[in-house]
Amino acid sequence: MTTGDDAKEDLGRLNAWPGLAELPGDGPVTALEPLTGGAQNLLFTLRRADGTELVLRRPGRQLASGASDAFRRESRALAALADTDVPHPRLHASVLEESVLGGPFSVLEKIDGFMPRGRLPGSYAEDAEWRRTVALALVEGAARLAAVDPYAHGLDDLGRAEGWLERQPPKYLKMLHGYRADATYRENESPLVDTVADWLTAHAPKSGATGIVHGDLQLANVMFAHDAPRLAAIVDWEMTSLGDPLLDLAWILTAWREKGDPPGSDPQFQPWDGVPGRAELVAYYGEATGRDVSAFRWYQVLACFRLAALLEGSYARALAGRMNRELGEGLHTYAAWLWAKARQEMAAD
Repeated sequence: MTTGDDAKEDLGRLNAWPGLAELPGDGPVTALEPLTGGAQNLLFTLRRADGTELVLRRPGRQLASGASDAFRRESRALAALADTDVPHPRLHASVLEESVLGGPFSVLEKIDGFMPRGRLPGSYAEDAEWRRTVALALVEGAARLAAVDPYAHGLDDLGRAEGWLERQPPKYLKMLHGYRADATYRENESPLVDTVADWLTAHAPKSGATGIVHGDLQLANVMFAHDAPRLAAIVDWEMTSLGDPLLDLAWILTAWREKGDPPGSDPQFQPWDGVPGRAELVAYYGEATGRDVSAFRWYQVLACFRLAALLEGSYARALAGRMNRELGEGLHTYAAWLWAKARQEMAAD
């Protein structure tokens, strides 16, 4: 939690920081105003004396292990995307050492847009064509990212691309098995954990593409423009790595809802009518990238498996008293829907 004393101290440190002179705007930093939207990190509007607004992003006050690595990964990705057509916030500064604010931080362009969660505003709520257009734009954003050559942008060491497909099921299965150390978790674990992992191993594609994978491309990590049905930016690049970009599309579509889906999970924004179905969006992605998407169902099952594994980690922490119990229960319920969706996809054989 950030207190008034923390903010006052940070203002002083930022105004003494030589890098301030290289940021857009003029004059000292006059305000750091907390923003919502960051799950793992703290976000602030950084306002300078001339009114220029930027975004300052930093970890929580208690630095988690690997915080610097996450910021380094995000900064490298954003710097590499600067000359591409992938919608993203411009990176103005990245400070990895702790001497300025006591931890790593970055200063980013402030995007004029909103996160599409809950009731949509204005014409997004009133015009189904806006919802259709922006859904296609979101998939096009993923396609543009898939088209970026990581090797041409100095990102060849961002992750280990070799064997990526084969590593995915055992990686997240090991994570899920680790939660079984808690007896209460074992009692509530989905019976599909090992079944889905076995299916993924048995049905893995023979080969896949290598590209930049955002790693958490979901509605909570994108911003839509206010004045037009347009994807303003993809944000939160901390999980970026090398891998098969089809995972990003599958990750997006875990949030999709359509007739025939398992019950128990509503769309993440309303209204939902007018939004294209998964099949249309997968075909659109295939046309935009030239990619063979015939094995997409495997990636959809993988995305459900991977997201469920991460959500179950939060649930396990909640059971252990390290996270809000009610929030953990809610994430566990969503994981149950993902297991059901994975089973439905697997049954299509």
